[in-house]
Amino acid sequence: MPINKLRLWIEFLAIFVLAPIGLAYHLEPKYMFPALWIWTFIGLILLHFTSGFAWRQLLDWPADKGWLRIAFMGFMVLAISIGFTLCLMPERLFDLPMKRPRIWLMVVLLYPLLSALPQELMFRALYFERYRDILPNWGLMTINAALFSFAHLIYASPVVFFMTFLGGLIFARAYLRGEFVLTTLLHSIAGNMIFTSGLGYLFYSGNVA
Repeated sequence: MPINKLRLWIEFLAIFVLAPIGLAYHLEPKYMFPALWIWTFIGLILLHFTSGFAWRQLLDWPADKGWLRIAFMGFMVLAISIGFTLCLMPERLFDLPMKRPRIWLMVVLLYPLLSALPQELMFRALYFERYRDILPNWGLMTINAALFSFAHLIYASPVVFFMTFLGGLIFARAYLRGEFVLTTLLHSIAGNMIFTSGLGYLFYSGNVA
C-alpha cells in the first residue's frame, strides 16, 4: 500500500472510528462539546490542505426546489419524531418549547451553527473530499451514513442510530449533488424538529450516565 494511501487510512480510522469510541467510553459527557470542537478543528485543517478542494465549492445552491425539500424534510422528521416520542416517552412531547421556550429558542437558533455545520463539514465535506478515493465507490453513501450514525455511539440508543443513519443517507446524497449549503440546512431543520418534538432528550448529552 502506498505511503500516502496508508496515511489517509490512518487519518480516516482515527477521525471516524477511534474518536467516536473514545468520546463514548473514555470521556465525561460535560467535556463532549470541547472535544467535538477540537476534533472539528483538526478536521478543518486536513480539509483545507486536501488536494483539489476549495472552500468556494461549498457555497453552491440547488437550481430549484431547495426550500421545498427543506420544508418536506422538516415535516417528515417532525412526524417521525412525534411518533417515537409518543411511543417511548409521551410525557416529553413538545416539552422543550412548552415548558422551556427560551432554551428551545436558543437551540433552534444555535443548533445550525454550533452542531449541524461542524458535523456537515466533517462527515460530508472532509469525508468525501479527502477520503473518497480510498473507499469503494459503490459504498460511499452507505459507509458515510453508517459512520455518521456510529459517531452518536455515546447516546447508546437504537432510535438515535436509526435516525442518524437515515439522515446520513439524505445528507450524503445532497452533498454529492453539490449542495453543501442545502445539506447543512436539511441537517439543521431535522435537528430542530427532533428537539422540538421532545425526542431530542435522546440526543442530549445530559442524559448520558
